[in-house]
Amino acid sequence: MTVADVMSRHLVTVTPDKSLQQIQELFSDHRCHHVLVTDRGRLEGVISDRDVLKRLSCFVGTLGEQRRDEETLELKAHQLMSRRLIVAPPDASLDQAAHLLLDAGISCLPIVDEDGRLLGVITWRDLLRAFAGVAESVPHGL
Repeated sequence: MTVADVMSRHLVTVTPDKSLQQIQELFSDHRCHHVLVTDRGRLEGVISDRDVLKRLSCFVGTLGEQRRDEETLELKAHQLMSRRLIVAPPDASLDQAAHLLLDAGISCLPIVDEDGRLLGVITWRDLLRAFAGVAESVPHGL
């Protein structure tokens, strides 16, 4: 079995110029944990829900909110994204994907073709489902 057999093709993507506020809305609307930053179909970066929490002012939406707190919502995807990309080809084995995730300490592995075009993503949850033989009816955890 390869990552292409297990990967999620339901991808939440943004362009590098999308704001933190727009990205935050995508996380909420899609109930996902990763947003992939693409430019003309090529993967440029990954933003996790943790990346958003690190950059978002804790005062946004509170009585103590000030202009500088609101300004964090204007940060762009290219300012938030992880550029150190760990990726895999679609023919990688599940074992190879698991080792990449563990060795790099990451929670999602974008799957790209030889030209760097984004094909899908596999998460540690997807791997657990595959290794445990859990049916496809369980939604993928992007």
